[in-house]
Amino acid sequence: MPKINGNEIRPGTIIEHDGGLWIAVKTAHVKPGKGGAFAQVELKNVRDGRKLNERFRSEDKVERVRLEQKDQQFLYQSEDMLVFMDSETYEQVELPADILGDRRPFLQDGMMVKVEYYDVEALSMQLPEKVTCEIVETEPVVKGQTAANSFKPAILDNGVRVMVPPFVGTGEKIVVNTETFDYVERA
Repeated sequence: MPKINGNEIRPGTIIEHDGGLWIAVKTAHVKPGKGGAFAQVELKNVRDGRKLNERFRSEDKVERVRLEQKDQQFLYQSEDMLVFMDSETYEQVELPADILGDRRPFLQDGMMVKVEYYDVEALSMQLPEKVTCEIVETEPVVKGQTAANSFKPAILDNGVRVMVPPFVGTGEKIVVNTETFDYVERA
């Protein structure tokens, strides 16, 4: 693994530190009046979510970790495990369902996702940015209600609650952003 200087750490950089894998969440470069400059870095443990604040001087060397991204297709869920198929080797892989966190309801049968691996361990998963869902419950459409900033609650077919414009009704398909859980457009 390549070594980088402590002042080269940026948000999103994954490093090996204190025997674990950490992702830099926030970085601030500090030049105190006395002494040398340093980078104040907020780190989050990739495996268990612990947070840590560390100071790295420019002469400090840290191990930068590169993750391998693989395209995989979601096949089915078996108890608390998700089963995926590698799109190149057709090998099936089981991953824990909690790898997606609160974005789990947006995972659909046959969906292609990017799984990030460190050696053989899956660390994270990226869903497509936008997903099409059907509204199963919302207030009825009110004619003439065209105020720009008015939204109403709606429940999707996957159980997620989102805010939608007043002109969208039950049974319609909409596009939802999987990161922010926001309405994007009608499908």
